[in-house]
Amino acid sequence: MSDQAPAHGGPDALGVPLHDFSTNANACGPCPVAFAALQQADRQHYPDPAYTRLRALLAGFHGVDVERIVIAASASEFIHRITAHAARSGLRRAVSPAHGYGDYARAARNWGLDCGTGQAMALALHWACEPASPLGMADAALAAWVQRQGDGALRVLDCAYAPLRLDGQATALPEGVWQLWSPNKALGLTGVRAAYAVAPAAAVTDGSAAALRALAPSWPLGVDGVALLSAWVQADTQDWLAQSLATLRQWKAAQLRLCADLGWAVLPGSLANFFTARPPVPDLAAALQALRAQGIKLRDCASFGLAGHVRLGVLAPAAQRALAAAWRQWAP
Repeated sequence: MSDQAPAHGGPDALGVPLHDFSTNANACGPCPVAFAALQQADRQHYPDPAYTRLRALLAGFHGVDVERIVIAASASEFIHRITAHAARSGLRRAVSPAHGYGDYARAARNWGLDCGTGQAMALALHWACEPASPLGMADAALAAWVQRQGDGALRVLDCAYAPLRLDGQATALPEGVWQLWSPNKALGLTGVRAAYAVAPAAAVTDGSAAALRALAPSWPLGVDGVALLSAWVQADTQDWLAQSLATLRQWKAAQLRLCADLGWAVLPGSLANFFTARPPVPDLAAALQALRAQGIKLRDCASFGLAGHVRLGVLAPAAQRALAAAWRQWAP
């Protein structure tokens, strides 16, 4: 088992980047409703260990029975937890996107599951993400899932970027799919770790939803996480999010034009507030290091299996101008 640290965007040994294109957080954030809820959180007391009110709020938001809500410390924590559940249930394989979040495969390896891509394996833990990182595209696995219902697989859709979809309609989900939600990106508050899963209805009757809850430590969420998720379901929060998407569409169009002006080859098809591009340089690591020294960070896509490419979260025009100036100074 490798102890190599997983690759992530965001702060690093140099601290918080001045212009951080390396994460996919909503650049219009933080959401004022959620931020106010965090400021008012009662940190003097434990949260309810059963999260009774929070689970009821989330169940009402999604229109499901409360027993289908499973609280998680973060999306990454739940990825590892449901992988443990899959291994305990006798599954021996995991299927993840060809280009996707590294924790899917990392968790599978930690629990001794064989890792692969494609949809040929039925009795497996299957992952999908839409819009998918790093490309921001629709996930073709979802269409295959519709054709393979009832085959004994455990299927999870990572909805991390679903609230940040800027184009197109979400793919209809078949029955039996778990949904994993982590709204901190959409709310521009990635420092607050909080997530939840919506289990399929069958997971209540077969006991797997309860089993996932039993695998969690006590109090997976602190009061900050409770405040964030409680604010997430409020109408004012959803109104703010809808307005932010309109702004992000404008900023994304400008950022795509900037990349074209810089001679960067943008991979087409992104539906989200991020996209992937290939700068025309022989040594991408040196270029990224030079940009980082000027306070600008991009996400190297090598860990996604896309060497030579970078993922860029959509940022405001001032950050885009800073990127352009820094790049032209380094590569005139």
